[in-house]
Amino acid sequence: MKRNRWLFAVGASVVGLNVLAAMGPKAVGNQPPQVAVGTSIWRNGSFPVENFQGYTSPFGYRSSPTGGYSTEFHTGLDFAAPNGSYIRNWWSGRVIRVSDNTACGTSVRVQSGSWVHVYCHMKGYVARDSRGPYVVDGGLRIRQGQTVKAGQRIGRVGMTGRTTGPHLHWTLKYQGKLVDPAAVLRAMHRAQRGSISQKL
Repeated sequence: MKRNRWLFAVGASVVGLNVLAAMGPKAVGNQPPQVAVGTSIWRNGSFPVENFQGYTSPFGYRSSPTGGYSTEFHTGLDFAAPNGSYIRNWWSGRVIRVSDNTACGTSVRVQSGSWVHVYCHMKGYVARDSRGPYVVDGGLRIRQGQTVKAGQRIGRVGMTGRTTGPHLHWTLKYQGKLVDPAAVLRAMHRAQRGSISQKL
């Protein structure tokens, strides 16, 4: 499959890589990022995990990691990192959901304009008080409804939910459609490399 062809998923819409090349989040003051044409704005994104060791499972169809001969559609990109490594928020936005009762394990969902980014298999658990739910992980507390900045630590790599080892599962959606996170990381890399070249 060529990189500029549309990708398809069963039961979910997927943004094609040719469309991704023409869009990206754009921060406007303190407002959530919006979609804009061009690639230079991608340099403002943050790589989502510290102590990165490698990619363990790509976006798309794969054999089931829990055994058997079944295939499934993997909705995100998996990052291997040592247990307890910090997870960083990709783009400034608002935490719209925290959860610990799905296959995603302890998770944080952030909305940045038309984008939603989800972080799964984190350490910790969800607690509640009069202000609502929040993730508790040692000294870190990420509350549903709070604003988080790009690069802010929002949790740590764990093994909660359906997982065979410590890693971060990262899902991206644009206007409700799945996007291959690897394509976003490539766009970020190109933009950041271009920014460095311009300064030299």
